[in-house]
Amino acid sequence: MGRSPEQRDEMRAEYDFRSLRGVVRGKYVGATAEGQRTVRLEPDVAAAFPDELAVNAALRQFLAEHPPEKAG
Repeated sequence: MGRSPEQRDEMRAEYDFRSLRGVVRGKYVGATAEGQRTVRLEPDVAAAFPDELAVNAALRQFLAEHPPEKAG
């Protein structure tokens, strides 16, 4: 199937992204490492939650009803 002109990739090999000002590689890697965890939900599970607040509320309820066993 052909793409319409609007859908064609216009990225060119001669673009030099190193010359862009304000671009920082790995800018947010520190924030993720500081107590945040990214978890990928399966599509059927993700469909049940409108946002991260709903996911956290459901997990907190689950933990209240099923406290994790303490190690040690």
